[in-house]
Amino acid sequence: MFFFSVSFPSTGCRETAFIYAITSAAVTHSVARACSEGSIESCTCDYSHHNREPQPMNNMGAVAGVGDWEWGGCSDNIGFGFKFSRDFVDTGERGRTLREKMNLHNNEAGRAHVQSEMRQECKCHGMSGSCTMKTCWMRLNSFRTIGDILKDRFDGASRVMVSNSLRSTSVNENTLTNRAGSNNLKTNTNSVGGASPNSVLSNSFHARGHQQKRVNRYNFQLKPYNPEHKPPGTKDLVYLEPSPGFCERNPRLGIQGTHGRQCNDTSIGVDGCDLMCCGRGYRTQEVTVVERCSCTFHWCCEVKCKLCRAKKIIHTCL
Repeated sequence: MFFFSVSFPSTGCRETAFIYAITSAAVTHSVARACSEGSIESCTCDYSHHNREPQPMNNMGAVAGVGDWEWGGCSDNIGFGFKFSRDFVDTGERGRTLREKMNLHNNEAGRAHVQSEMRQECKCHGMSGSCTMKTCWMRLNSFRTIGDILKDRFDGASRVMVSNSLRSTSVNENTLTNRAGSNNLKTNTNSVGGASPNSVLSNSFHARGHQQKRVNRYNFQLKPYNPEHKPPGTKDLVYLEPSPGFCERNPRLGIQGTHGRQCNDTSIGVDGCDLMCCGRGYRTQEVTVVERCSCTFHWCCEVKCKLCRAKKIIHTCL
């Protein structure tokens, strides 16, 4: 069973854009990986690559002594994960208002980064450890890498406004349908009505009569707030309004402020006292803390620790 609970901010600022993108990416990544691990009964590995001809290894960095390679193994099912994320995360977004268009765009951007960062992994086969043949499959990149990329996109997010022009969807629908539904061609012939059990659409109540409506809500183009800037791309994060002040407490917006927050006096990042405390200064004090120490493992299976007192220097925002 898949549980999903996120509290989204009410303002259309760049922080909101990042939350939507990282959440959509997380769902896509988790479901695609779970399919290949066999954790979800309704999907399997992505075998669509097996029907394609292997490309030359010039772009992958050929290994000396490797004679040939072919598709095989168990690829992460990005097609199923992508479509599941659309069907699940985007449920409440109709694309009718500018804010909903912003949310849909950032959701798509998160998914697009998960898909574009997939990498090819290979395993060598041969006698006595030789590598006369390689079997390759597609693997998702680590979610830490996806998060770092989205953080860079957050730093360069674009302020936008709506445009009347339409755009094509960021990911080809036919490609996704083929990937999600062609894991096993034999399975399709055994399913009711020819629908693949690996297709999210075939298992969703949106499938009948609502598929076209759901697809159409992605056909829009946001234009930059500053006419001198270029329109945002499919992987760019977008926002509508400047970020509110996070230094002071604002219960209406759910902002707790930074008064009393611990900070790092040696850091120049967001956890540093200069940024965290918003220029108000900070208090330095020595405190005594109780920590677990001298932990040992006892067979079987218990870890026992002592409680030790230690003095630490902490810095707290004024």
